[in-house]
Amino acid sequence: MRSLRDFGSGVGFFLRGVGWVARNGRWWLFGLIPAVIAFAVYVVALILLGTNAMSLAEFMTPFADSWSWAQAFRVTVAIALFLGGLALAVVTFAAITLTIGEPFYEKLSAKVDGVEEADGQPWWRTLPRSVKDSLVTLMFVLMFTVPLFFLGFVPVLGQTVVPVLGAAVSGFFLTVELSTLGMERRGLLRKDRFRLLRGNLPVTLGFGVAVFLLFMVPLVAVVAMPAAVAGAALMVRERLAP
Repeated sequence: MRSLRDFGSGVGFFLRGVGWVARNGRWWLFGLIPAVIAFAVYVVALILLGTNAMSLAEFMTPFADSWSWAQAFRVTVAIALFLGGLALAVVTFAAITLTIGEPFYEKLSAKVDGVEEADGQPWWRTLPRSVKDSLVTLMFVLMFTVPLFFLGFVPVLGQTVVPVLGAAVSGFFLTVELSTLGMERRGLLRKDRFRLLRGNLPVTLGFGVAVFLLFMVPLVAVVAMPAAVAGAALMVRERLAP
């Protein structure tokens, strides 16, 4: 029961982030700028993937040339490639948007955190470290999502357990990215951030899964990004690293 309450608490932090940006419309618009830029890049990339998915499927499955059902199999592979690319886009959207818009989201997160001016080094000096941390996180994401991608082809398992695990993994790493600003403000290194998130796993998953599911809806990721940053700042301040 406590785990369920904590999961609900994580969802609640995101909803509180929505409430915060709703009351502070200027900051919401401020946070949309980098999200719109990142979204445009992802739209182009997904269009290219969608238009070339069948060619990629044919390239990846030369062994199926002699199969009577090769076309149907390759269509399935092409669909899986696109859905896999879409899921990867959802997971990495926060990291790319935060990297592009670090000066924007640092100010937004600090405002939610009750800090008028963010302490620490200027954003251009912390950018290399942020990129490195995002690449490390991406490596962990791929370690989990690539096996899940192939497990998705397993009958029954791929349509039941795998989507749930995928949402949990994606949600966890979304929370990793979104909580970075608030935790770095408190001087926490990457290993300390991961430790805190694992130690508060139900809250972490509640927040991250809610964000992940919303980010799967076209355009919602852009609109909800400032709220996700605000909610993460509240969660770090009140629950993870008060």
